[in-house]
Amino acid sequence: MSDHGLQSRRQMLARTGALGVSIAFAGNLSELFAGTAAAQNLGHTGYGPLIPDPNGLLDLPKGFRYRVLSREGDPLRSGEGQVPSNHDGMTALAGRHGRVHLVRNHENRHTARLPVPAVEGLTYDPQAKGGCTTLTLDARGKVVAERVGIAGTAVNCAGGPTPWGTWLTCEENEDKAGTNGYTKDHGFIFEVDPADPHRSGAVPLTAMGRFQHEAVAVDPKRGIVYETEDAFQRPFGLFYRFLPHQPLGGGGSLRAGGRLQAMRVPDVPDLSSVQEPGTSFDRVEWVDVPDPLAAATPIRLQDFGPRGITHAQKLEGCYWGGRSVYFVSSFARSAEGSAADHYGQIWRYDPERRRLTLVIVFGPDTDIQLPGESPDNICLAPSGGLMVCEDGNGAQHVYGVTRHGEVYAMARNAQNIGTPEEPEWGEFAGVAFSPDGRTMYVNCYTPGTTFAVTGPWRG
Repeated sequence: MSDHGLQSRRQMLARTGALGVSIAFAGNLSELFAGTAAAQNLGHTGYGPLIPDPNGLLDLPKGFRYRVLSREGDPLRSGEGQVPSNHDGMTALAGRHGRVHLVRNHENRHTARLPVPAVEGLTYDPQAKGGCTTLTLDARGKVVAERVGIAGTAVNCAGGPTPWGTWLTCEENEDKAGTNGYTKDHGFIFEVDPADPHRSGAVPLTAMGRFQHEAVAVDPKRGIVYETEDAFQRPFGLFYRFLPHQPLGGGGSLRAGGRLQAMRVPDVPDLSSVQEPGTSFDRVEWVDVPDPLAAATPIRLQDFGPRGITHAQKLEGCYWGGRSVYFVSSFARSAEGSAADHYGQIWRYDPERRRLTLVIVFGPDTDIQLPGESPDNICLAPSGGLMVCEDGNGAQHVYGVTRHGEVYAMARNAQNIGTPEEPEWGEFAGVAFSPDGRTMYVNCYTPGTTFAVTGPWRG
């Protein structure tokens, strides 16, 4: 997920003297797969070297092949306009009769070149250019429909699927009406029904808070929604939970409202201060957010009482695995106000034990080396372990990571958007697997391209 207008990760590493140090992991990597289908199907090796694509789109290992499902600027099959730009977070949901629904975010700011087309009944703010498009694939993987899922939202970065088969798309933006030409306040979560977008419409789930949302994960047992806040600068973001009045009530239930709370870890005002993998806290508290709509003050600046609240820099990915929710802090820099430096953390919160544990720390002095830089979107792969999208400078890859720590290149973006003398490649985003685990879907952010990758996945 790009942070346009902000410093690149490479620039930040240079400032701290860490340029050239590869990203790494420390901790119990197998913990990420506990209680999931992936835990039984992890490969021990990669799939071999990447083969240059003669068509100059996507390099893959021998035996794998891709299909381009959609490219920015092409006509939408619905006739609603062009495929928008800036392909970002995405999910793959099971449909009827073996169909698969892809719901794809478009992280469009007010300056975007190709906006999500405004469609009556699906547009929140006519002056905003972000939103989602949906693709429907038949049982053979052929695209049979492509249309707008929601329009008129801003900077749709990531989100998360629900147990009832919809997608929660998040605005990583908190501009108010009158800013950048917007006619409505932004910073909300919206629900998208891929089978019938008009059934979900364009309704902000205001009780879930107005802030710089990144991703969400739904507890399939309790219906609680966990939310991350991607705040790049101080005051850094919070980790939230939303207690809906109608948990697991199916489509539309989140509109019934609920309570938004923020996580407090006693005596830990900043998660970056925790450096040792395996460190646990058994006294996690949840504090009601004073003003979820942030009418006057951003939530992270609001008064949570004399004991304060726990912050973290760059909270991004969030997913449910086993009986816990996992969330990612992409990095922390003491020069920017964090309590300590790190190159990324993965945390686990177990709601039954009310226990928070630091599971993984990103290196440089750890055991598993990721050849590239700036790991971003991640997903659990039913047939290959963990898939990591790269978002940095230079060549861009999707890397696989096995439970035993082996890192291998799964895909490389071959689309040069620079010049022969100064090549440049767009990041990957939105990696997801089909419900049967036989197809990997992934986006190239720019030029916006959605790929389907098939081949000899180990299962």
